[in-house]
Amino acid sequence: MRPQSLAIRLLPPFAGWCAVGATTLPAGSPLRVAPVAVFLLAGPGAAVLRICGPALRRHQAVGPVESWDGGFERDSDRLEQLVLAAFLSVSATLICATALMAAHAFSGIRVLVLLTVLTMLAACCPQLPGRTRTARASSPPQKGSPL
Repeated sequence: MRPQSLAIRLLPPFAGWCAVGATTLPAGSPLRVAPVAVFLLAGPGAAVLRICGPALRRHQAVGPVESWDGGFERDSDRLEQLVLAAFLSVSATLICATALMAAHAFSGIRVLVLLTVLTMLAACCPQLPGRTRTARASSPPQKGSPL
């Protein structure tokens, strides 16, 4: 494994531990809120997307018929991965918080530590194998549908 690949792989868990360390700062401090918010919105989702990224990249977006925008497919895939990372992170946060509430052990620091540990586990997992790229065609509307 290349050192650059290892650094990228361990970036989300490192951000998580920085967020845990930032909780020692005074409440309401921007230096406390910023790392925690960035990690909760991007950390776990980025680690999960690294695992399933090659499998997701085998399908690429189909651009408009008039190819006036040559980078449509690339930009569309990047935007899709960014939104997916944010939604996966928020979902993981809600699941961890709900599990801790059900166990009567909820606190902000516990959610943060649990998410950081899960992000570390995701960073250690191997990537799913990817296959050859195929274009995703938009499905035509079904007969009788309102569209």
